[in-house]
Amino acid sequence: MSGEEQVNPPVTLTVTSPSEAFASYCMAEFERRRNSGEAFDEPAYRDAMNLALEKIRALEEEGYA
Repeated sequence: MSGEEQVNPPVTLTVTSPSEAFASYCMAEFERRRNSGEAFDEPAYRDAMNLALEKIRALEEEGYA
């Protein structure tokens, strides 16, 4: 060891709203399921995702999320 300490740059965190975080998760899960080779009801998944996102966004607008 040379006695020098390795300094890593600070980690930058991106703060997202709950609806943005949930939408990102849903899209990743959608792609995973679509590519899994198993049966997958895409329209039902999208409907469920949209219903949940509507509720989360309404809570955000009311200041609860």
